[in-house]
Amino acid sequence: MAGLFVSLEDRMSDSPLVERVWAAQSERAGEFHSIAEGNCELVVTRLRGQTFLTLRGPETKATLADCPADADWVGIRFRPGAFFSQFPPAAIRDRRDVTLPGATARSFWLAGSAWDYPTFENTDTFVARLVKKGIVACDRSVDALVRGEPDALSRRSAQRHFVRATGITHATFRKIKRARYAASLLQQGLPILEVVHLAGYFDQPHLTRSLKFLIGQTPGQIAQGERQLAYLYKTPPPP
Repeated sequence: MAGLFVSLEDRMSDSPLVERVWAAQSERAGEFHSIAEGNCELVVTRLRGQTFLTLRGPETKATLADCPADADWVGIRFRPGAFFSQFPPAAIRDRRDVTLPGATARSFWLAGSAWDYPTFENTDTFVARLVKKGIVACDRSVDALVRGEPDALSRRSAQRHFVRATGITHATFRKIKRARYAASLLQQGLPILEVVHLAGYFDQPHLTRSLKFLIGQTPGQIAQGERQLAYLYKTPPPP
């Protein structure tokens, strides 16, 4: 499609704390919609002979972002409840990203040590090392709440845990998940009215308002695929 200038690929991960690993390459410069996101991410960027690593928190709305030409990215998308111990999700929410200082051309500084930049192939080993050092932590009660499974915590306590570990409320997380699911259905070619039903919206105007705010495009624009969206793989339906 003429409006697309970033190619994407992704894979599953063996790490229990990672939802997906992705890689992207830009063919030319352009503007894209950075869509709402409920999870934390770690992203390695290679651009003009330089490499740097960025920690990202959740995004509660869609925003426009600039994409440079001839850049490569590798991203680690963590599961709900997994977060960076030194950087609470609320502190890096809504594109208040943290880019870590470089140590050498192949490494960066984190928690007082130099770490080699991860690659698309070795992210599972990299994340295991982060967990072992306590740099990445996980609140298991968050995953239980997301899955709708019973937990020993009271509902109020579970909500507090959720906000602390994700930087957003559970209600906001569900809205984001639903919008991403609806957008993925539209990208697959499903009719708008069918998407309204499958994603659980009241009606088409409700779907349109949600997608314009959280995805940055109307259902028709998403279905046509004429403008680049940020990374959006085939999203499962929210529980």
